[in-house]
Amino acid sequence: RIIKRIVITVHPKMSGVNNQAQQVSEFLQNLGVLVEICKTDNCDLPQKLAAGEIDLLIALGGDGTMLRAGHLTSPYGIPLLGINMGRFGFLMQLGRDDWQEYLPRLVNGDFEIENRMMLKAEHWRKEALLASFQVMNEVVVCRGQVVRPIRVRAEVDGYTLASFVADGLIASTPTGSTAYAMAVGGPIMPPELRNILIVPVAPHLSMDRAVILPAGACVNFYPASDHQAVMSIDGHAPVSLKNEDRVSIMASENQVKFVVFQDPGYFYRNLSHYMEQNPSIGGLK
Repeated sequence: RIIKRIVITVHPKMSGVNNQAQQVSEFLQNLGVLVEICKTDNCDLPQKLAAGEIDLLIALGGDGTMLRAGHLTSPYGIPLLGINMGRFGFLMQLGRDDWQEYLPRLVNGDFEIENRMMLKAEHWRKEALLASFQVMNEVVVCRGQVVRPIRVRAEVDGYTLASFVADGLIASTPTGSTAYAMAVGGPIMPPELRNILIVPVAPHLSMDRAVILPAGACVNFYPASDHQAVMSIDGHAPVSLKNEDRVSIMASENQVKFVVFQDPGYFYRNLSHYMEQNPSIGGLK
């Protein structure tokens, strides 16, 4: 696949990102590529993607920028490349010091596509569908501002898996297994897998194990609380839930197409590097 039209999307507030974006843009233009720069919160990028005017999107920032870009590109199957400008980016393929080495390969089509599974989450109230969401990392059903656990019954394919008393319950993609799910002790899953990961957050006298489900599973979360329960998608602003609500989670038809240049072991090298930088997570001294 030959790449001729690229948009660079940048974090709107990250220090130094605009200068870096300009350097990347000029480098690509010298390779004969049409390039446009836009901020994730202020451009006509969705319209360009829908119209098929872009061959590839470059996300310049951190994992949050990559998440926003993934939500934009996934409905249209547009490849996505991340260049890291943050501290550490699990989702980013290139760093601020090595992108010049790889971008000529990008323009020549010398790269692979790694398909990342997404989830679809639906918010139901009785028989009414209130909202539907695409999920790249995780769906979280959790307590609101009151510091008390909530009850969440998890149902898989119509059968009750467990009733949790916890601060919350996470349904994650393999990509999301290195995000919030990892922070609460969940297993780390290779990104190319197609599974749904269920992880409780601070369980109280209830099941404290993560559960890995096949991609074909249909998961329902039923919250019950005498105080506030909320739902959050990929770290976005929480949505209030009522006791009669249901959050349905299943594999999405959409996928995020990550551009990769390295061999499949890159994920484990990134993971090892992260563990060395964060010994409390990796159990290293």
